[in-house]
Amino acid sequence: MSSNKVVITIAPTGGVATKAQNPHLPTQPEEIAKDVYECYNAGASMVAIHARTPDDLATCNSSIYRQINGLIREKCDIIINNSTGGGMNGDMLIETPENGWEVSFEERLKGIDAGAEMCTLDPITMVASFLGKEMVMNTSPERTKKLAEEMYKRGIKPEWEVFSPPHLIQDVPAVLDLGLDEEPPFVNIVLGMNKGFQGTMPYSPRYLQQMVDLLPKNSQFCVSGMGPAQLPAAMNSLLLGGHVRVGLEDNLFYRKGEVASNVQLIERLVRLVREMGFEPATPSEAREIIGLPLKGAPARPEFAVG
Repeated sequence: MSSNKVVITIAPTGGVATKAQNPHLPTQPEEIAKDVYECYNAGASMVAIHARTPDDLATCNSSIYRQINGLIREKCDIIINNSTGGGMNGDMLIETPENGWEVSFEERLKGIDAGAEMCTLDPITMVASFLGKEMVMNTSPERTKKLAEEMYKRGIKPEWEVFSPPHLIQDVPAVLDLGLDEEPPFVNIVLGMNKGFQGTMPYSPRYLQQMVDLLPKNSQFCVSGMGPAQLPAAMNSLLLGGHVRVGLEDNLFYRKGEVASNVQLIERLVRLVREMGFEPATPSEAREIIGLPLKGAPARPEFAVG
C-alpha cells in the first residue's frame, strides 16, 4: 500500500461537552450516526464513539453502543471504535467514601460488549477536576490487563490512548509482552488535556516528538490535540509519519469565536492532508494499515440495532 495513505478519525461526541456549549454536538444515536455518515463521505475512515444516555449524560451502556454501531453500519463501512473511558458524569461516576468520586471501572468494561472492531484502552490513573469535583480514574496495571484480555477474547483491537511518557515506557509494553494485542499496535497520543486532568501533557512539537520517540516497535499512531491544539497537532502528526484525528469531542470551535460542526472539521482536515501530499485512506485501506481484523483472536460478536 502507498505510504501516503492517512487514517482520518472523527471523534464526534466525547463524554464531557454539551449542546449548550455547541448546538452541533451529536449526542443521541440517530444524531451520531448521521454525523458519522457525513464525515465518512467527507473522508473519515474511523470513528471514535462515545455514547450518551437519553438525557445526554455519559455512559458505556452496551445497548446504546449497539444501537449507535448498528445505525452507522447500516450506512457505511467506517471503522467503529467504542470508548471504554466513558466520561465524567452520568452512570460513569460513583461516589466513594475514600475518594469522593470515581469513574466506575465496571461501567467502563461495558463499552467492549457492543461488537465494535476497536475499543479505546486508556492505561491512565489520574484525577479529573470539573465543576468543583475531583474524580479519580483508576486504571491500575491489573485493570489495564483486564481490559486488554476482555478485548482480545472478543476479537477487538485496542486503540491505546496515551497521555504521558510512562504509558509508553511501562503500561503499553507490559500488555504487548503478554500477547494481548497484535502488530501493529495503534496508539493515540493525547495532548492538551493538562488543565483539567492530572498526569497529562500539553501539546507542543517537542512533547509530541518525545512521545513518538517512545512508541513501541512497529507502531502506527495518531495524535489528538485538544482545543486550539487540534489542527497544529494533526499537521505535526503528518510530518512525523502519523495519522490524524479531529472532532467535537476534542475541540468545539472552527476558529476563535465560531463553533464548528464535525463535518466542517473533517472537510478542512481532508483539504490540508491533500495539500501536504497525502491521501485519506479508505476504511478498507485503514484496516490494512491498523491490522484489522485480528488474526489470532476469536471473531467479534455482531451488533444489532435495538
